[in-house]
Amino acid sequence: MARKSLHNILKLENFLPYRLSLLSNLMSGAIARTYEDKFGISMPEWRIMMILAEYPDSAAEAVCQRTRIEKSVVSRALSRLTKRRLVDRKTDPADRRRSVLRLTETGMSVYADVLPVAIDYEQQFLAALSDEEITRLNQLIEKLMAVSHGMEKP
Repeated sequence: MARKSLHNILKLENFLPYRLSLLSNLMSGAIARTYEDKFGISMPEWRIMMILAEYPDSAAEAVCQRTRIEKSVVSRALSRLTKRRLVDRKTDPADRRRSVLRLTETGMSVYADVLPVAIDYEQQFLAALSDEEITRLNQLIEKLMAVSHGMEKP
């Protein structure tokens, strides 16, 4: 049997999932170096800290779900954060089989130090866009997120 023609090869640089991933990696990479150099925290650690600042007493599973970071990466990052006493892990009084996570006082202090740097990076990226483009970008991201959620396996 003859092999199918390869004239329909996907052009990776035009493939939306690749482009979005590349953009995310480029943006995160620039920020991650600063977080690591200035604050000694990795990007997964920062994302976990952001979740715990907004949603204290979250379980590790909830952190995985909100960040879309795989369980093993979250587990290692939480181990480093607890070792540095930035995150505290306690048994959930309502369900003794479950642990809940919370930023410690030191964790909140580090979060407060990193937050302006994170916001500054966001502002630098958004400075390339007009107010109308930012509004439209946010609308488009929401629309694509809704489609993505609908494509998830049950």
